[in-house]
Amino acid sequence: MSTVTITTDFQVSIPESVRSVLGLAPRQRLQAFAVDGRLLFVPVKRPEALRGIARGIDTAVTRSDDLDRMAQSSARVRLTE
Repeated sequence: MSTVTITTDFQVSIPESVRSVLGLAPRQRLQAFAVDGRLLFVPVKRPEALRGIARGIDTAVTRSDDLDRMAQSSARVRLTE
């Protein structure tokens, strides 16, 4: 576990051991979140890195069909609780 210090300018240096494990690079963008009293940084992926993540998805299903299925599924859950 590494400990970091917040500077007077509210900057934090990410330790090299963490940078290397996550493959972080200088000037890489991170999203910052406050979650349950913790600070969470999530690397922002470039749009090119997301290419192909939906490969093989069934595009024949329409959005309204998906919503109908979700509504029926949640109705069944409510009835059985």
